[in-house]
Amino acid sequence: MSTYDNVLRLEEITTGAQSGTWGDTTNVNLELIAEAFSYGTEAITTNADTHTTTIADGSTDPGRSLYLKYTGTLDSDSTITLGPNTVSKVWIIENATSGSQNIIISQGSGANITISNGSTKVIYTDGAGSGAAVYDAFANLALGSTSVGGAGLTVSPTLTVGTGVAEDTKIVFDGNAQDFYIGLDDSADDLIIGKGSAVGTTPAISIDENLNTVLAGNVTISGDITVSGDDITMGTNTSGHILVADGTNYNPVAMSGHVTIASNGATTIATSADVQVDSIGIGTAASGTSGEIRATNNITAYYSDERLKDFEGTIPNALDKVSQIGGYYFRENETAKELGYDNDELQVGVNAQEIQKVMPEVVKEAPISSEYLTVQYEKLVPLLIESIKELKQEIEELNGTTSK
Repeated sequence: MSTYDNVLRLEEITTGAQSGTWGDTTNVNLELIAEAFSYGTEAITTNADTHTTTIADGSTDPGRSLYLKYTGTLDSDSTITLGPNTVSKVWIIENATSGSQNIIISQGSGANITISNGSTKVIYTDGAGSGAAVYDAFANLALGSTSVGGAGLTVSPTLTVGTGVAEDTKIVFDGNAQDFYIGLDDSADDLIIGKGSAVGTTPAISIDENLNTVLAGNVTISGDITVSGDDITMGTNTSGHILVADGTNYNPVAMSGHVTIASNGATTIATSADVQVDSIGIGTAASGTSGEIRATNNITAYYSDERLKDFEGTIPNALDKVSQIGGYYFRENETAKELGYDNDELQVGVNAQEIQKVMPEVVKEAPISSEYLTVQYEKLVPLLIESIKELKQEIEELNGTTSK
């Protein structure tokens, strides 16, 4: 009596059997072996939730094919049982059904494999009887630099990771001391780059479905940062704080004392504040010329109210002092240009050293350098007032008149 093998279900002739006809059986077996390397199709009954593919004993059957394509129309996932459950075999199975449903390949109570619509998987069955399982042959496929084309793996034009089912997918970089991964956390719909091999473990970069990105740890950027939006949100986002560099980092610093920034952005500069700018425009645009102030109205500086002053007399010998200083035309020399003053126009001014000899109170260190002097021109006005009064008195004395 003949038996059948557990892989291709070929008929095994017992010794002395089928005398005169054994050649026919052998020819059939050869045809079945050829079929095992062929392409076959099998239609699933329309909208069937279950389907069975059985490799027939000693006769042709699509289930014996190496490449098996399932067709038919489905309105839900369909579980396909491969039989008998003692068959241990490799299949290439394509889900070519209509209806965008999965097919689930099973053999017994063990593991099964889901193949999404339009996808193909290489699977194998262990033929373990009632507890038989189905496995993805390429689930843990290792590709070395010399095993694929001799120069690594090249995919063109698209490499797809995953089959569209509800499961995490990942690419793991297996390092000597540390592993890293790029993976999809399917439950959160997040793309994650992290440390380790399990998706979600120690994430470094997380990108959600709205392209919101979370970075863990410190980030070093060698180029520029361009922010197309209006806001930058930090862990410390206290009203009235600004970012101030300390030589290494930018830190949120409360603006108080000299400068106060309200929650609506209004800024107040205290009277004791020291503020330095290149140029100022008051009521008009700043010129951009370093040190220049432009205004469309009066500029009122300091105070002159007698209630705020203890007078100690008028300026003596004012006319004599004025006679010792001169008013000059001048152009800036090379030293001035090296210090940032670059004006070739003819200008008028005074000599700070001359004025320092007669009115040292109005001569100060120049802002460009303590090596040089500047004159507070507005404080020359009192000297000119007193000199005019002295000159008037001298004229009156010469004319024989007296001042009232």
